[in-house]
Formats: sequence, C-alpha cells, structure tokens
Amino acid sequence: MMDKTVRTPEDAVAGIFDGATVMIGGFGAAGQPVELIDALIFGGVADLTVVSNNAGNGESGLAALLGEGRVRKIICSFPRQADSWVFDALYRAGKIELELVPQGNLVARIQAAGAGLGAVFTPTGHGTLLAAGKETRQIDGRHYVLEYPIRADFALIKALRGDRWGNLVYRKSARNFGPVMAAAAAVTIAQVGEVVPLGAIDPEAVVTPGIFVQRVVAIAGAAARRPG
Repeated sequence: MMDKTVRTPEDAVAGIFDGATVMIGGFGAAGQPVELIDALIFGGVADLTVVSNNAGNGESGLAALLGEGRVRKIICSFPRQADSWVFDALYRAGKIELELVPQGNLVARIQAAGAGLGAVFTPTGHGTLLAAGKETRQIDGRHYVLEYPIRADFALIKALRGDRWGNLVYRKSARNFGPVMAAAAAVTIAQVGEVVPLGAIDPEAVVTPGIFVQRVVAIAGAAARRPG
C-alpha cells in the first residue's frame, strides 16, 4: 500500500543535507511552509541555496532560516521589502549571496526544469544588467535572453489538503509557486492542513498530482493560523 505520509515535520525534512538546493514555496506569507522551515532549522542543516519568491518576512519562517545563518545563497525576485530586514542586514554584511531573477523568469526557469527543457528564451531582462554575459537572440523581430532551468534537490511546499498518495489541492493565492516547484525538485515535501482519504479529492480538482510529491505531513490547524 503506497503511503507517502510521515508523522512529523522533522520526519518530513529528514535527509536534507548541507549544501542542498531547496525550493521554498510561498508568496510572502501566503503558502509558506513555516512548520517545515522550522523543522529544517531544528535539524541544523547549513550552507543551503534557497529558491523562493522573496527573501523572508519579519523574523519567522524563511527569515528565521536566514537569520540562523543556514543559507549561503538565495535565488529570488523580491529580496527587499518593508519587513525583509533579516536579509537586508545579511546582504549588507556580505554574509549571503543573491541571484536576482525577475518573477516571470523565475517561474519560467522552474517550469523549464519540471518540463525537462534545456533552456528558455525570454524577453524579460534584455538590455539590462540582468542579461549581462548571457546569450541573446532576436526572434521574429523581438530580443530575447537565454535562461537556464532552476532545479532543486528538495522543495518545501504548503497545500490545503492532500491524500496518502501525495495528490494536493491549495487554498486561493497559496497556489503560487508550489505546483511548479513540486515538478522541479528531486524530492518534494508537502505540509497540508489535513490528509483526506483516497477519493475524497475530486481528480478534476487535483492541482499537484502525487507523482511529483514524495512526502506529506499533516500540520493540524496550520491552514487556519496562517495565510494559505
């Protein structure tokens, strides 16, 4: 009987190693797998490369992971906002590396990894510093920049509910980076508000099929406590 559920967040993140590339879902607080991040901090893993939409909010979740000095490099679209003081202080002190990627390009590069593509051409960034040193091409009269896929060893995502096979559905805007990240990582770990019986999720409503998910952990009340 296939059962991808695990008991605790600590069990879920077991095996994430020093130096790993980890995708972390969420758009700000919406859809951020905070309990999985807390378990990652507790496990003491370090020297991580993190792929996320932003660089953390306040001092919890991703910001806490940064604050503990566990992240060597972050690949994101929005590193600085009103409550990103943890990242800001680390970056100004030269303690973290940043690869800035426009949001559309970030999604496209993650999608390319999930689809098994070698690279994608995108118009975003052409003629700017973000295109420096990259191959460019004119296609049908428009200029494009060659961007390579972003893959990860692990993806930590949050969904509203899932079943023991790993099929997932999300809540509103929490359906942001989770689906594309799940397809682009070697191991996808999902925290869900509840695990439901097989068949309880309408197959037509499944957003992330279980083939892309390796571990599922239920965090009771997590969906109610935080956005997503």
